[in-house]
Amino acid sequence: MYMITDTHAHYDDEAFESDRDALLLSLQENGIGRLINVGASMRGCRDSYRLSMQYPFVYAALGVHPSETEQLTEEDMQWILQTAKDPKVVAIGEIGLDYHFPDDPPPEHQKQWFARQIALAKEAGLPLIIHSRDAERDTAAVLADEHAEECGGVMHCYSYSKESARDFLNLGLYFGIGGVLTFKNGRKLKEAAAFLPMDRILLETDCPYLAPEPYRGKRNCSLYLPYVVEELARIKKISEEEVIRITTENAKRLFALPD
Repeated sequence: MYMITDTHAHYDDEAFESDRDALLLSLQENGIGRLINVGASMRGCRDSYRLSMQYPFVYAALGVHPSETEQLTEEDMQWILQTAKDPKVVAIGEIGLDYHFPDDPPPEHQKQWFARQIALAKEAGLPLIIHSRDAERDTAAVLADEHAEECGGVMHCYSYSKESARDFLNLGLYFGIGGVLTFKNGRKLKEAAAFLPMDRILLETDCPYLAPEPYRGKRNCSLYLPYVVEELARIKKISEEEVIRITTENAKRLFALPD
């Protein structure tokens, strides 16, 4: 009997301050077997690592989101590298490029730290969790230039077209799919999901963000992943049990999760 693996969550977020422990302790009895809590800032990295130490079924990813790179230092990189030696750390992320907000660090600065964290992942022997928004071409270029295929990884919250998915597939990457798949206006992601091979798809929430229908606009959590499973099963014309089994095996393979 397979249980769902949530490969991208942010339970360190203040949105969970009131009920974090109770919610996390309820997951396994509700079909969520494991989750990866993903750092987005240095504080988020430390909190994610702390959660992985507190709960046996929680793993950590350590990395700094492009919007948070302005104050990043080489000392921060060394802390991540040393902490990543712990087997509860299974990825470097979320890292990447985000050109959506004009007040974020400039593209060249983001690309510098994206490349640096890819090099760190290769040194640590861990896969990448990649954030990319409004930066499709530059993301693909940096990944190719830095030979990201040497460590592999996942395009978190994939939002580009099925045509673009070919380029990322050629880099050996996986694709994180969550609540957006259930949105009525999620046509582009539905098309990409139909195109992608099942052995390259991972389930994720990005909670507390991007809750699926019928909870859209509310706080997301791993307990809502069955709605994503249902929609993916419909698109792929396979059973929900098969979706859970395959995506769980994919997560185990990419992140070297134990049985």
